[in-house]
Amino acid sequence: MTRAVLWDLDGTLVDSEEFHWQSWQHALEQDGVRVTRGQFKATFGQRNDRILRGWLGAESSDERITRIADAKEAEYRRLAEVHGLTPLPGAAAWLVRLQEDGWKQAIASSAPRQNVEVMLRALHLERYFNAIVASEDVTRGKPDPQVFLAAAGRLSVLPAHCIVVEDAAAGIEGARRAGMRSIGVSTTITLDADVFVRSLEDVPDDAFDRLIER
Repeated sequence: MTRAVLWDLDGTLVDSEEFHWQSWQHALEQDGVRVTRGQFKATFGQRNDRILRGWLGAESSDERITRIADAKEAEYRRLAEVHGLTPLPGAAAWLVRLQEDGWKQAIASSAPRQNVEVMLRALHLERYFNAIVASEDVTRGKPDPQVFLAAAGRLSVLPAHCIVVEDAAAGIEGARRAGMRSIGVSTTITLDADVFVRSLEDVPDDAFDRLIER
């Protein structure tokens, strides 16, 4: 049986929250818009178009949304490349172990592909992934299951043989809708996942195997 793990990136494999916050502030201030840290945190992990519609209002033009989103992502990539990124505790160890055990692995992210590629280079983790699904590859963001089903398709693995690792409620719900088991990891909230931990270091040694066997 071919098995796969579908990883979220931001907040799951890397703590990139501060760079995202700084880059949103940079892009929004150029347009005369301010949001609170609380507003930002409530949208973490969502697609930019959905985030900006909520902040700017449904009447905002596509051109304005695209312009702000592009400025935000360019600044984010600059911060990541200049300052570097560090995998969250346990992330690299699990990637290595799962690859050695024959699992296929993919990124299933709401971030633009260019961001994902920059982040994986900065983290030195590119070699562990057989596929990347980013925001350009789907038309609907999490909690819609599209990103996870697309990743499973690119790996040629049945949804029932995939495990999603996520740090956000929308991602966990997307995994459920996709017919996949999930591992939730968060230091700030509790997630209704099949397995929930505060750190990837706390994931039981047999967790991935047990979830597929259920």
